[in-house]
Amino acid sequence: MRPEEARAWEELVTTARRTVSDGLVVGTSGNVSVRVGDTVLVTPSGVPYDRLRPEDVTGVGLDGRQVLGTLVPTSELPMHLAVYHTTGARAVVHTHAVHATAVSTLVNELPLIHYMAAALGGPVRVAPYATYGTDELAENMLRALADRSGCLLQNHGTVTHGASLDQAYDRTAQLEWMCRLWLTAASVPGLSPSLLSGEQLAEVEKQLRGYGQRR
Repeated sequence: MRPEEARAWEELVTTARRTVSDGLVVGTSGNVSVRVGDTVLVTPSGVPYDRLRPEDVTGVGLDGRQVLGTLVPTSELPMHLAVYHTTGARAVVHTHAVHATAVSTLVNELPLIHYMAAALGGPVRVAPYATYGTDELAENMLRALADRSGCLLQNHGTVTHGASLDQAYDRTAQLEWMCRLWLTAASVPGLSPSLLSGEQLAEVEKQLRGYGQRR
């Protein structure tokens, strides 16, 4: 394992453990990956994140062939590889977050309840249900992710990607928060939450281009 892969594995394990501590997954559900060159480091299947050690590093090539470690990669590997093949992403986070999963069973697209949908590229779509670990699920996910950095998986959970593990994770947390917000507002008897228009969201997208510290 190269030094950069060792550092990336350490960051991956930290992120995976964070999904548990922040309540986005239960047990060994969900998975995380990060790309280092042409190698994709990914959480192994069925191993609790608090037990992962440096020697448990699990990596595959972009063709899915295992190149690092002996543990079996996550069953959701087709989703992760599909993202890397079609985007410039360097990290992917998949969770079974409660509020996001609940929303995925109710609508085909998360209503525009908050302007931070712009940070994910626009209205968040729901990918139609397919059995976990299948190419069909990966294909459904890619369609929902078109021009987006996050989507919901019907009756399943969330997928987000980013230029780093931190960014991918932050997008997951933001998506779960928006889903919780919509469910909370929509649950008030006799009232319907106000929603943003496409024009309002487009204005926020312009604002976000200049957001944060300049380097």
